[in-house]
Amino acid sequence: MTTTTTIPTIGTGQGANPLKGLLACGQSPWMDYIRRDLLTSGQLKKYIENDGLRGMTSNPAIFEKAITGSNLYTDILTSTEAKKLDANGLFEKVAIRDVEDACDIFKPVYAETKRRDGYVSLEVSPFLGFDTKASLAEARRLWKAVDRPNVMIKIPGTPEGLPAIRQALEEGININITLLFAQSAYEKVAEAFLSALEDRAAKGLDISKIASVASFFVSRIDTLIDSKIDEKLKTATDAGQKALFESLRGKVAIANARLTYKKYQELFGGPRWKALAAKGAQTQRLLWASTSTKNPKYRDVMYVEELIGADTVDTIPPATFDAFRDHGKLRHSLTENVEGAAKTMADLAKAGISMKEVTDKLLVDGVKLFADAFKTLLDAVAKNAGVRA
Repeated sequence: MTTTTTIPTIGTGQGANPLKGLLACGQSPWMDYIRRDLLTSGQLKKYIENDGLRGMTSNPAIFEKAITGSNLYTDILTSTEAKKLDANGLFEKVAIRDVEDACDIFKPVYAETKRRDGYVSLEVSPFLGFDTKASLAEARRLWKAVDRPNVMIKIPGTPEGLPAIRQALEEGININITLLFAQSAYEKVAEAFLSALEDRAAKGLDISKIASVASFFVSRIDTLIDSKIDEKLKTATDAGQKALFESLRGKVAIANARLTYKKYQELFGGPRWKALAAKGAQTQRLLWASTSTKNPKYRDVMYVEELIGADTVDTIPPATFDAFRDHGKLRHSLTENVEGAAKTMADLAKAGISMKEVTDKLLVDGVKLFADAFKTLLDAVAKNAGVRA
């Protein structure tokens, strides 16, 4: 049965801001973006005050655009010290300064929300996506370098990343697990979080200050599945089969996310979690990533509107952030029609499309995309600063 919950006192009234309305639904809007002028111009503070912004994420592709698309980092790139560093060392100086400053701007949010929000994420090198030991070492190093309680270190949720994630959490490092596509991968990440907190608590260590989010990517799933549907339609002759393919367009990513949220509710609703919560632990929230709409035929705020739910985060790119402020519609959509979500996944299998193959490919492609962006970034830094790549 489909249930729709309307939200009183929020919504389309004159002057109402749908971004702030997300907070009333229990969801924290974060921004998937960082750039020097956002921090220095006062614009980030305005987003916090006017739009209820509660955090920020960065990744190699975001930094690549910020550094190569502006002259905002000339002071570091042309400094005397720059000549003593390679491109990676120089990039880290740029990234760490931005993240430190953003953390400081978000510090009041961190305090007001009692450490629930106010975080800024910094990613380990994407070159390390399949290297457990190196990922853990870099996470420790970046955590120490930024030295802010409201920084999160991002580690990809690859099979090799999982042991590093678990160990880092046990050591008290805030971790944002990125590049999650499959429900099965999410369950392993949640297990790593739970077991890390249990082991830390067993040693008598504080678990109340550890924060973590599981970043579940959305729109990339539909982009890949829609392309598979296009291929299948080229040879399909049966009208029923064609209708089945068409019925799946733009539906799978949201269905996958809703079923994953159901799993989140189960994992963080039982006695195992309650024992940790009694010691002050906070849940590892699901964070919806890649929530911009890639297909122009779909509503531009579709992925934000369809994944609104309590105890979640949505990290939103600037253009989608502005669009949702302008015309976003609010409802508790994440728990709607979970049975329909399960049917969508069953129909996908019936259509001959393997969700496992899709999510496996997206994980490998995701690491490569970030690695490619990082290489472009390092090459540009090396060229602009006259240092070795």
